[in-house]
Amino acid sequence: MTQDHVVLLGTKGGPAIRPGSSLPTSSLYCLNGHQIVVDCGLGVTKGLVDQGMQLRDLSLIFITHLHSDHYLELGPLLHTAWTAGLKTKVDIYGPQGLDAYWDAFLASMKADIDLRIDDEGRPDLRDLVTIHVIDAGPVMERNGMSVEAIRTEHPPLIDTFALSFRTADTHVVFSGDTARLEALEDFARGAELLIHEAMLKAALPALMARIGNGSDKLMEHWLRAHTFAHDAAITAANAGVKRLALSHLIPSDDPDYGPKDWQDACAGHFGGELIIGHDGIRIDL
Repeated sequence: MTQDHVVLLGTKGGPAIRPGSSLPTSSLYCLNGHQIVVDCGLGVTKGLVDQGMQLRDLSLIFITHLHSDHYLELGPLLHTAWTAGLKTKVDIYGPQGLDAYWDAFLASMKADIDLRIDDEGRPDLRDLVTIHVIDAGPVMERNGMSVEAIRTEHPPLIDTFALSFRTADTHVVFSGDTARLEALEDFARGAELLIHEAMLKAALPALMARIGNGSDKLMEHWLRAHTFAHDAAITAANAGVKRLALSHLIPSDDPDYGPKDWQDACAGHFGGELIIGHDGIRIDL
């Protein structure tokens, strides 16, 4: 059996991409024989294939919240997996409203789906996918793995979640998008790996200028709904986790800021192993 590991497929905070930038949020968790996709930002399909995953083996997906950089490519991923041979059930766990996205995607692709069923003899994609609405608390148990969720602080959205994955051998926690959240300390207590979003305060004005079409409301959103890198480090330290991986980086594509800036921001706050996420990084557990 392949060693348990996590691959950060996309590590950029926010939906936009520019020349040379990383891709929005998605990850592959390989735990106790499960291949679990967590969030489906732009690029997730190619990212999974680049990791050697057969898309026809897709079976379990988690969506943390309904911001486009976390679910924009969910429909295209499922459709592409179907054209690549998917014929078994896929369970998707996510917030209220995800079913409306999926129904709308199916409606937009109805002509193609119907044609391929009739012309190519494929099973009906609409029968293969089940959406499960999640809430805080236990989410699922399957073959030696349990998943729990807590709500995060990511206004104006309410149904936004951090996820905890446990097996007999490991414990991995993903913060999702959140402002600093004390409840995450208990939620991640003693985890082998905490994957946490992170922002660099000094880099935000330049990012605003690059985006170009946001008002002061965008800056207000960042400040009330996301976590500075040093606060992520404090959360990790207080939780007693072994390793902290920074992802959903804001910004991730400014050449004036690199790994050392993230390391400096966390210095003195967390004494464990610090991993600065980049697209495609594999973290063995």
